[in-house]
Amino acid sequence: MESSESTLLAASQVVDFPNGEAAPRKKCCRACGAELQHAFVDLGMSPLANSYLKAADLDRMEPFYPLSTYVCDQCLLVQLEEFESPEAIFGDYAYFSSYSDSWLRHAKAYTEMMVARFGFDAGSQIMEIASNDGYLLRNFKDMGIPVLGVEPARNVAKVAEAAGIPTVVKFFGVQTAQELKAQGRQADLLIGNNVLAHVPNLNDFVGGMKIVLKPQGIITMEFPHLLQLMQQNQFDTIYHEHFSYFSFLTVEQVFARHGLTLFDVEEIPTHGGSLRIYGRHAEDAGKPVSERVSRLKDKEQQAGLDELATYAAFGQQVRETKHALLDFLIQAKRAGKTVVGYGAPAKGNTLLNYCGVRTDFIDYTVDRNPHKQDRFLPGTHIPIHGPEMIEQTRPDYLLILPWNLKEEVMEQMAHIRTWGGQFVVPIPTLQVYP
Repeated sequence: MESSESTLLAASQVVDFPNGEAAPRKKCCRACGAELQHAFVDLGMSPLANSYLKAADLDRMEPFYPLSTYVCDQCLLVQLEEFESPEAIFGDYAYFSSYSDSWLRHAKAYTEMMVARFGFDAGSQIMEIASNDGYLLRNFKDMGIPVLGVEPARNVAKVAEAAGIPTVVKFFGVQTAQELKAQGRQADLLIGNNVLAHVPNLNDFVGGMKIVLKPQGIITMEFPHLLQLMQQNQFDTIYHEHFSYFSFLTVEQVFARHGLTLFDVEEIPTHGGSLRIYGRHAEDAGKPVSERVSRLKDKEQQAGLDELATYAAFGQQVRETKHALLDFLIQAKRAGKTVVGYGAPAKGNTLLNYCGVRTDFIDYTVDRNPHKQDRFLPGTHIPIHGPEMIEQTRPDYLLILPWNLKEEVMEQMAHIRTWGGQFVVPIPTLQVYP
């Protein structure tokens, strides 16, 4: 059941003409409901970025959807339309957080910091929305603090439960929050890492957080920062499971609409530059608003994120990146060089599909996640192997698709230098590293 407000603020509407024909859809902002009229960037047609294919799927029709983003002229939320339901995207999910060593270190450091700062203990309840395979909550569990995960992907939740992390297998929103509250399960700390962007019904999601948070509870959420996306040319983080792209100026409005105050914020390096926001009930006056909030708002305003005109220039730098990558690959192939990929992240699928790069340029890619191995990238049909394939084929270039992990990848794969192999990083600008 959706809240009346979230139903009112649907992402789009269809209006019928008197003769029975359907008029073009009216696109509406999922945050404030205003009509969307301004493009941010158009990345063409693309498949779902996490829909990895089996060999038997290669000869079947593969759905492609418009990957066009808009910016709302009222609240300045950058957003995609919803073309596929969350159930179709997240019901059986290929992303497992535990396969990135740097992300595991990030989760452990976060846990230690939160316990030290706010004093969570055995009498506290930690709850994480989109808890994935329990990679973060197990740190709190190891410290003797009660935990509960909420994770819609059943295959991923099973891994968490096998590790002793109690997990509710549901999508989060007002209805799930009401059910949890009725069961006496409310959070002293409510966590959501890299989930806010994945929510098509944004008001229902944030409204649910208001319900499930204890009166003195704290929310922390992490998500890629729109300022970094624009300044660092991170357009490949745009894909269909990311419905929204947030500045602090915009996300503060979203939370305030549901009686939640953002009292602190940190700029953190994950995913190419993210925000960690701290929220509380508006009625909870015991947590004053930090100076970091006003400093970040000033920073965003100085960068022009409060002005619609700033968003109009982004498309040209995206096209320049496409040209640079294609120029490199064409020259490498004409010189008889071999190019393979490292990683099979969703962002890589946006990049490769937008640039039209298939096996004519990249022989294969590798990934540590066994759930992706022996499958094929959506759209491009590039095969995915285990990392040992690199040693067997000794390519000239290794294109790092998860560029946000380039240091980790270059350390893991340093042995390619023994045969003269080089690393290629496409974002923010194409760079070749010996």
